[in-house]
Amino acid sequence: MFTLTELGSRLRLAREEKSITLDQLQNVTRIQKRYLVAIEEGNYDILPGKFYARAFIKQYAEAVGLEPDLLFEEYKSEIPIAYDDNLPEQLSRTQSRRSVSPSSSKVMEMFPKIITAIFVLAILVLIWFLVIKYLDTSEKSSVNNNNSNGAVGIKESGDVAPPEDDKKDDTTSPEQEEESNTEEPVKQEISVDSASGDTTTYTLSNADKFEVEVKATNPGRSWVKIANGNNEILFQGELKDGAGQKFDLTADSKVYIRAGDSTKTEIYVNDELLEYELSNTVQNIYIQFQKKE
Repeated sequence: MFTLTELGSRLRLAREEKSITLDQLQNVTRIQKRYLVAIEEGNYDILPGKFYARAFIKQYAEAVGLEPDLLFEEYKSEIPIAYDDNLPEQLSRTQSRRSVSPSSSKVMEMFPKIITAIFVLAILVLIWFLVIKYLDTSEKSSVNNNNSNGAVGIKESGDVAPPEDDKKDDTTSPEQEEESNTEEPVKQEISVDSASGDTTTYTLSNADKFEVEVKATNPGRSWVKIANGNNEILFQGELKDGAGQKFDLTADSKVYIRAGDSTKTEIYVNDELLEYELSNTVQNIYIQFQKKE
């Protein structure tokens, strides 16, 4: 048969196994430390009453992880019996549902340090923000001052002189005015009207003059015939090794050229080489001139 001292020893042993001090147990159960010591020693006489003894034992047991009902059953003949068990039950439910663990106690001890560290960190962040803002404001002010000093000059008379960049030379030289008024000349156009068999008809447009040159490649030779719009023969014969014939047909409207060997014959219209539309060796070329209006 266990004695009351053995019950107290059992409670104390459970508390020590969980590394719970009497001070910590007092904070959790809200039972004065001297009453907790009395329970461990089995000295129930100093407790406020018998029903408090049962309530305190139950709170103690729950806080250290023991089952109160099993303890009451095992020590029912040795624990003080109260006439009214309702009050201890209520006290137990409201006060002793929490248990103490070593980790929670360590966290509680560290909590003030954590709060202090967070407060210090917040102050450092605030100081950093204010310093950055001050430096940014100073930099913008310096840039504005430099811009204002460089943009505006003070004359000796006290008048404000416009910035050098704003001074524009409104005078325009005759050469510049002539360049602005001169339109880019329109390039002449040589288009193909028709191409069939060995005959090709071209049209010259967007040109102020009509100069035609027919020459042989170098080296090379070709028999050539050239006639104007009135079918007057301007040249008929052989050209060779870069030799050629050139005519100003601006007053005419058309020219006819027959090349005996087009691969050895080059035709220039206003110094622009005419590209053959056909690949025949012997070719008949007609070029019509549309005078520019």
